[in-house]
Amino acid sequence: MSATHQLRCTNCGTRIAAEAVRSDFRCPDCKGLYEVIYPWSEGWSAETTASAEVRATDPVRLPNPGGLRHLWQERKTSTMGVDQSGVWRFREMLPFMRDVEKVVTLREGNTPLYEMPRCAEIAGVDWLFAKHQGMNPTGSFKDTGMTAALSVAVERGFEWVACASTGNTSAAMAAYAARAGLRSIVFIPEGKIAWGKLSQSMDYGALTIQLKTDFDGCLKLLTKLVQQFPIYLLNSVNPYRLEGQKTPAMEILEQLEWQVPEHLVVPGGNLGNSSALGKGFLEMKHLGLISRVPKIHVIQAQGANPLYRWYNDANKSMQPVSAHTRATAIQIGNPASWLKASRVIEETGGWCEQVNEQEIALAKAQIGAEGVGCEPASAVTLAGLKKLVAQGRVTREERVVLLLTGHTLKDSQYTIDFHKNELLTAEETAGATDVERAQHDALRKPPMVLEADESVIIKALTARMATVGAR
Repeated sequence: MSATHQLRCTNCGTRIAAEAVRSDFRCPDCKGLYEVIYPWSEGWSAETTASAEVRATDPVRLPNPGGLRHLWQERKTSTMGVDQSGVWRFREMLPFMRDVEKVVTLREGNTPLYEMPRCAEIAGVDWLFAKHQGMNPTGSFKDTGMTAALSVAVERGFEWVACASTGNTSAAMAAYAARAGLRSIVFIPEGKIAWGKLSQSMDYGALTIQLKTDFDGCLKLLTKLVQQFPIYLLNSVNPYRLEGQKTPAMEILEQLEWQVPEHLVVPGGNLGNSSALGKGFLEMKHLGLISRVPKIHVIQAQGANPLYRWYNDANKSMQPVSAHTRATAIQIGNPASWLKASRVIEETGGWCEQVNEQEIALAKAQIGAEGVGCEPASAVTLAGLKKLVAQGRVTREERVVLLLTGHTLKDSQYTIDFHKNELLTAEETAGATDVERAQHDALRKPPMVLEADESVIIKALTARMATVGAR
C-alpha cells in the first residue's frame, strides 16, 4: 500500500512512517523535530528505514498548478464543512488524512487581508497589508494548526489531548477537542497568561492546570507525561500542527491574485508559525504555483529573544533565555522550532529582529488607530518593520504583509492600561525618542468621566474638537 506521507527529521534527515513517531514527536537519534513530506515533496523517498518500511509504488505525479487554483476557488461556494474551512479547502497540500469524514473543523481560516495605508506611511513603505489570523474562531492563528493535528488524533483513536500554552494554543485545543468530543488538558504557567485566553480553555471544558514555572517548564513536564499516558501532544512540536498553519500562505496569494509579496513579517515565539508559512511558500514554489517566495522576517520581543541572539552570536549557539514580555503569546525562552525557523529565514533571504516593550505598545496602538485591533504579540510585526525599513532590508516600493496572530480582545487589559497610561514603567520608556513619546500621547484615548449635565458635556466636546482641529 502506498504511503500518504512520511515524517522527516529536520535535523538529521531520518525518515519514518507516520505511525512510527514517538509520543513526544522527537527523533530518537538526535532529538530533532519532524516535518511532514508527501510523494510530491522535495526529498520524498521510499527507502526502508530503521524505524519502518515505507513504500511508494505509484509514480509521483505533481499536482497541476492551474487546476489547483481553480479547484480551491470553486470550493468557496461549497456548503461542505471541509470546503468552507480555510485549511481543508487546500487539502491537496496536506493529504495526510486517510478519512476526510473525520476532519474536525470550526470553519477556521478564510481570514481577511487588510490594506494598512496609515501604518504603511508610518513604517515608510507604499504597500502594506495585514493578514489577520485573529479573525479565526477562537481568535488566533492556532486554529489553523489545531484543526489539522486534532483531526489526526481523532483518526488515530485518542481520547485525551494536551498542550502547554501561554494562552492561544490552549483556547484552540480546548475548542476543537470539545467539538470532537475528546477530553483535553492544558498546562499553563501561573500568572503569565492573559485571562481572556485562560477563560476560553475553561469555557470549552478543558482541565486547566497552572504550574509554578514558565512555558518551557510546562512543556518539559508535559513531554514526560505523554510518554506515560495515552495522551496526544498538541504543541507545535507536533508536525501536523504546522501543516495546518502553512495554509495562510495560500490564502495570502489568493487574496493578492497570486502576486507574491516581497516580504512577510511574522512574530517569533515558539517559532512554529514562521516555520509553517515558510514551508507553505516553498512547497508552492516547488509545485509551480509561484515562481519565487517572499522574504520571511521573524520579530521577537527584546525580553524573549533567543533566536535574535542566535543570529547575532558568532558561534551560532542557541541559548535559552528567561523570557519576560507583556506580549505573553511570544513569552517563550526556549523555542522548539528554532532550527526550522532559522532555515526558513535563510532559505527565503529574511532576517530576525527584536523590539522593546514601548515599541510594541506604540505599534499596537498605531494598528488599532487604523481600525484593526490585535493582541500585543501581533504588533511586534509593525514595530519590527520600522527597523527593517530603517536598515534598508525593506524598500519603500516593495509589498509587505504583516501577520497578525491574535485578536485584540485576547488581552484587553493591555489595551486599557495603555490608554490610561498605566502600561509601561519609567525604565521601559526611558529609551523612547521625543517623537515616540509624542506619538504615544497622541494615540492614548482614555475615557472621559463627566457629570450627566448637557452644558458640561458640550463644553468638554467643544474643547476636545478644538484640540483635534488644531492638530
